[in-house]
Amino acid sequence: MRTSIRAAAALTAVAAAVTTGVTTANADTHTGRADDGGYGYTQVRKVVPDSAARFRVTSPDIRNGGTIPADSYADSFGCSGADKQIRLSWHGAPKDTRSYAVTMFDPDAPTGSGLWHWLTWDIPASDSELGSALPAGAVSGTNDAGQTGYLGPCPPVGDITHHYRITVYALDTPSLQLPAATPAAITRFTMSTHVIGTATITATARRAQ
Repeated sequence: MRTSIRAAAALTAVAAAVTTGVTTANADTHTGRADDGGYGYTQVRKVVPDSAARFRVTSPDIRNGGTIPADSYADSFGCSGADKQIRLSWHGAPKDTRSYAVTMFDPDAPTGSGLWHWLTWDIPASDSELGSALPAGAVSGTNDAGQTGYLGPCPPVGDITHHYRITVYALDTPSLQLPAATPAAITRFTMSTHVIGTATITATARRAQ
């Protein structure tokens, strides 16, 4: 009986925190604000191992902490951007890298699990940039909208500022052996045991009206 009471109390506390937007020990620093559009927020689990090396990624289109340009917004979900894929270049990855993968993830999406906007993998280890065209052998994966390739931001009107984490992963395998139609969560799960280095650049988007 006492166990049931404790469990019920814990569930009530969690529900209250989600409803009010109160931050918890696992919440990100930009959450739980009064302007969150009424959405509760829970941070998803960090899956990059602490042992992974850190290297550097840059972009001619965005700067770390800056905003995503209008032409890189989605042309769907109420937005009228051009879905222009953000260009990337990187250096300093581990010497034993055998391939790269790139993702763009929005942890602020009101889904309970974030939103994967972009996944590309099996980028050859000899490459150090990604433009509009994929290098030979690379796979353009399926995003959470069910589309292949890059999907630009389109946060809900009036919601909090969304933080789009673009990450280049250095992997210890030349191929993930996954078809392009693999769901984003499964792709990232498969990738998790192969990550030996990461480079991340984060840019924001918000629609006030």
